[in-house]
Amino acid sequence: MSTQIIHRSESRGTTNQGWLHSRHTFSFGDYYNPDRLHFGALRVINDDMLAPGRGFGSHPHSNMEIVTIPLDGELNHKDHNEVETTLKPGSVQVISAGKGIFHNLQNKNKNRTARYLQLWFMPKIQGVTTRFELREFNSVENELVPLITPDLHEKILWLFQDVWLYHALLSDKESLNYSIHQPDRNGIYIYVIEGSISIDENILHAGDGAGFYDFSNQKEIVFNAVDKCRFLLTEVPMKV
Repeated sequence: MSTQIIHRSESRGTTNQGWLHSRHTFSFGDYYNPDRLHFGALRVINDDMLAPGRGFGSHPHSNMEIVTIPLDGELNHKDHNEVETTLKPGSVQVISAGKGIFHNLQNKNKNRTARYLQLWFMPKIQGVTTRFELREFNSVENELVPLITPDLHEKILWLFQDVWLYHALLSDKESLNYSIHQPDRNGIYIYVIEGSISIDENILHAGDGAGFYDFSNQKEIVFNAVDKCRFLLTEVPMKV
């Protein structure tokens, strides 16, 4: 049996600036919890709600791998090279901040709140050349759909870190098995977007997260949908 960490939705940090409402699984901004600094290479999970027509002005990042996953509405992204892209549900954006970037992010819709997830990962290489990449993916019910892998593949995104990231949409009472790629060095973190799932006798609801590591002889995790649910699974190195 693996070591487990459960992060309940109501225990997350909160930022509410009127135009932005954000829930933080790990310490971020003004929210600081010494017991919630990161999970291995996974540094941030923010579940953000951005008011209609509002957004972030130009701001910097460096030496962080940033993944943005729109859930509802459309976002406009513009970088310091004046390159613009539109992020919408079914797409995933990767930013390798590396040597340093400036960008802004805006809710394109003047009448609708946009919701998106941001996951930040600590890179294994510092000072890399900045890169942006945007890909679309199709949700396949009752399958783990790969969004990011360490293996360079023309249809799947990658990071400057050994990360596997999957999206899953499970029907009511369905199950999925996940084979851990590197159980001797990696951990698994689950973030529930919608619905409820059961993992190792733990029931997780929307907004809950759970980490599993020190797998010993365990090489597989089983997910059982309590009802129709949607979640992210990420496998990351625990030592960074």
